[in-house]
Amino acid sequence: MCGIFAVHHHPDVVGFKPKALQLAKLIRHRGPDWSGNFVKNNTLIAHERLSIVGLDSGAQPLVNDDETLVLGVNGEIYNHRIIRKEFESEYNFKTQSDCEVIIPLYSKYGLDAPNHLDGMFAFVLYDAVKDRTIAARDPIGVTSLYMGRSSGTPGAVYFASEMKSLVEICDDIISFPPGHIYDSQTDKITRYFNPSWWDGERVPSTPVNYKQIRETLESAVRKRLMSEVPYGVLLSGGLDSSLIASIAARETKKAQNPADQSPDHLSGVDDAGHLSGATSWPKLHSYAVGLPGAPDLVAAQKVAKFIGTVHHEHTFTLQEGLDALSDVIYHLETFDVTTIRASTPMYLLSRKIKAQGVKMVLSGEGSDEIFGGYLYFGQAPSKEAFHSETVQRVKNLNLADCLRANKSTMAWGLEARVPFLDKSFLELVLNIDPKEKLITKERIEKYILRRAFDTSFDNGQAGTEPYLPHEILWRQKEQFSDGVGYSWIDVLKDTAEKLVSDEELANPKPEWGDDVPTTKEAYWYRCLFDEHFPTQTCADTVMRWIPKSDWGCAEDPSGRFVKSHLSAV
Repeated sequence: MCGIFAVHHHPDVVGFKPKALQLAKLIRHRGPDWSGNFVKNNTLIAHERLSIVGLDSGAQPLVNDDETLVLGVNGEIYNHRIIRKEFESEYNFKTQSDCEVIIPLYSKYGLDAPNHLDGMFAFVLYDAVKDRTIAARDPIGVTSLYMGRSSGTPGAVYFASEMKSLVEICDDIISFPPGHIYDSQTDKITRYFNPSWWDGERVPSTPVNYKQIRETLESAVRKRLMSEVPYGVLLSGGLDSSLIASIAARETKKAQNPADQSPDHLSGVDDAGHLSGATSWPKLHSYAVGLPGAPDLVAAQKVAKFIGTVHHEHTFTLQEGLDALSDVIYHLETFDVTTIRASTPMYLLSRKIKAQGVKMVLSGEGSDEIFGGYLYFGQAPSKEAFHSETVQRVKNLNLADCLRANKSTMAWGLEARVPFLDKSFLELVLNIDPKEKLITKERIEKYILRRAFDTSFDNGQAGTEPYLPHEILWRQKEQFSDGVGYSWIDVLKDTAEKLVSDEELANPKPEWGDDVPTTKEAYWYRCLFDEHFPTQTCADTVMRWIPKSDWGCAEDPSGRFVKSHLSAV
């Protein structure tokens, strides 16, 4: 990951450059390793680099030989070696950066270039010959991107990895939609990502294939181990992070024995042209966070011992969490209660991880959305409604869990990769008949995922060593903000009760319009957000979680308030 700031068609781009570099500096936490910029005609692209692939030669912005194409990218392109092979005879690659492949892709495919990428990304590319700027964001929005305009510079369009770089200069800001591309020639944003599952009203009927689920997720993890720097796994002890950690541990173990790998495998592409892992495989480390004695810490220790990682357990105090809240909201750029609750421990953990010299981690976001794993899904009235809700949750990930995973970690220059949101895995799972995913008395949430990795069903076949302890594989869903310790949520509520009066809650600020907080905790977060981002255009980029009350979803997003939770009373 990195940070980008760009402006297209600025009326005085040379005079604006010093201010542009100041605005880019606001997101230097995303890319502390190097800064670069490029000005061409009236367009500027600035870049703050976090070096993970192409360490010695991947500084940005990237340019072609005659400097007619200029590119700034925030992200990772997992199939870059396959693309390089396609263009090696017709394009002169100047770096080993995985992102440089976007330039020849644009030259050949134009606006369809993003469809050829497998990865997480946000990029701005300037075509000097056509005086054209295009900008695109990855299909699900794992990587953040904002777009803005200013009444003071009509015709100029601004882009930044985080909203904070646009607040001072733009009076119109949007969160750039995932799976879309902007073209300055038409001044329009259009959707390039059109998967078969996008229409949530089309109910799929494909039978479940457990082997395919397992193999596709393993492939998704494998390709995300592409790295030239130390990496690790976030391990909460829940199903999702534990599965990712287990697969990563297996792949790391395989790669530590070069005799078992073909030369092509080690270069990142196997003999069949399939994606493979990294050229550098440090010993796998796992990281967990929680309050002392938290249920997640206990479960994470059990998993780490079982899969053989070097495990690091970090605790935080309630006061440390409270002290970090304002900074967390500044980095997240949201006032959503669910996101802030879960992001604070992740934010604190990310600082500890970065201090140990790690730049990249794998994380388990996305599983609950695609499998319908949240406990309230147990109240879905039909398989059709269940499926529609999963698709909608995936579409909103860029404003929720992806936002949390990206910004909580990148606040400290740590990159989070999310295998569950791999395009191939999404295509597979979101086309499974939703009746297979329904939560019933006989089937726990995410049953088909658990079943796919339960090797006791493999009938003694070779290679069926268990992925996880049985009690972890079949552990009930525990939301991250709960798993770090229930007292974390309790202290947030108690503190909000002291800081926000009944009168204030009953009389919200007029400028909030219809987006009115319904709890004191939500009111408190909105006030903290306004301190950092006081304009309404900033607030308009935020999506707040709204409970599905008709599915028995409690007003409070904590999973323990759902009837089916084991601790519910």
